[in-house]
Amino acid sequence: MITPEEVEHIGWLARIKLSEEEKKQYAGQMSDILDYFGKIDEIDTNVKPTYQVLALHNIFRDDVDGESMKQEDALANAPKEKDGYFKTPRIV
Repeated sequence: MITPEEVEHIGWLARIKLSEEEKKQYAGQMSDILDYFGKIDEIDTNVKPTYQVLALHNIFRDDVDGESMKQEDALANAPKEKDGYFKTPRIV
């Protein structure tokens, strides 16, 4: 199923240099692995495929109105401030 050219491409993506012998060897090994997955797929387990192991629910908190931070408190630790705003270096 996997050709040495595909193994070479995978090696290139992983930035791994492979010899011709290694390409042939890995092509055979990868094909065997995919064949094994094919055999596993043939088994009827009556279990629906799961893409998320844990059942996640919305983990965000409710959005509740509240008081905003005072401008003076927000600017208290600012390295530079001008006219009630944060002052940052000019970016051109």
